Amino acid sequence: MRRLPAAWLGCVALLCLGGCGIFGSKDSPVEQPAELTDFEPTFAVRQAWEYKAGSGSEDLGLALRPAVQGARVFVAGRDGEVHALDLETGERRWTSETELELSAGPAVGQGLVVVGSSDGVVAALDAADGSLRWQEQLSGEVLAAPALSPTAVIVRTVDGRLYALAPETGRRLWTAEERPPRLSLRGTAAPVIAGNLVVTAFDNGKVAAFALRDGEPRWEQTLSVGRGRTEIERLMDLDATPQVIGQDVYVVGYRGRIANLALESGQVLWFNDMSSHAGLGVDWTTVYVTEAEDTVIALNRSSGGELWRQDSLRLRRVTAPTPVARSVVVGDFEGWLHWLDPVTGTLQARHRAGKSAFVAAPVSAGELLVAQDENDRVYALRAEPRG
Repeated sequence: MRRLPAAWLGCVALLCLGGCGIFGSKDSPVEQPAELTDFEPTFAVRQAWEYKAGSGSEDLGLALRPAVQGARVFVAGRDGEVHALDLETGERRWTSETELELSAGPAVGQGLVVVGSSDGVVAALDAADGSLRWQEQLSGEVLAAPALSPTAVIVRTVDGRLYALAPETGRRLWTAEERPPRLSLRGTAAPVIAGNLVVTAFDNGKVAAFALRDGEPRWEQTLSVGRGRTEIERLMDLDATPQVIGQDVYVVGYRGRIANLALESGQVLWFNDMSSHAGLGVDWTTVYVTEAEDTVIALNRSSGGELWRQDSLRLRRVTAPTPVARSVVVGDFEGWLHWLDPVTGTLQARHRAGKSAFVAAPVSAGELLVAQDENDRVYALRAEPRG
């Protein structure tokens, strides 16, 4: 199994658009990322605090992303440190050194903070003081945040396996597996716990649900099928984390579809042809998706009908959209964060936090937006009236 790094995405997209061969020709024009254009912001963005969570994540395409619970935010760095911070001030409450090369998480819940490493180790820390509760060696790199419930910690590994671990000890409760294709994009979809089900997507184009209690398969749907003569032409993937809201599951694939599935049965309620690696965000009325060339598109949640598209960020390696109170926010490869109007898609505000790329979607935390760049620097930002 080979995995293409995230940087390949732009190349693959350009090749598809141009209809040229796998490596194109030396005379083929290369489309550059869109230049940012001036606009009149509708509100100001102020930085509340900034925190350095670690180092060593650059260009690795990791999914290290803040996790918020109550008045605390938990962050992790590639160099193994996990931190608990005060959400309002950024003041450190504790730091734990795992001595792991962290690649995913943290996830927080049930009194635990859980992270995954490139060596396939999952570590669970006490959320109160950061002390190590347990570690478990799994079969492959962890590139997606685990999901936590009172009865299980659910973890995906890059080799197509899904693990359920006991929250108290890390003991394996059950496993499931979907064989990955020989070639896929770097990344995995995070598992999602919804009631008594675990929903996740796999690199072979399938999205599936399992019983949380024992891992029994409940349903599966194939949303992407690779076609073509070569491995590159057949390349497809489902790396975006499914979003569950109410009784609906929303999932999107690279060179596949965006679909709305029924949570209990997996029945397809609607679908549109669409390609995305970054992923999607959902609120009560709208599905927002960053498609493969970095156009942000809004779809009616009930019908899948297109509401608007914002293409001024084309090829800027835009993150999945994060719905917040009156905006939808995405980050890009130059360290910019962009606020879009959720009704019209027009730009509302823009803020450059640093100079490193945002890989994971920002996190909404009440009046704050918390985002971590690939230099493991964490920013908390607040939208305020202009003046």
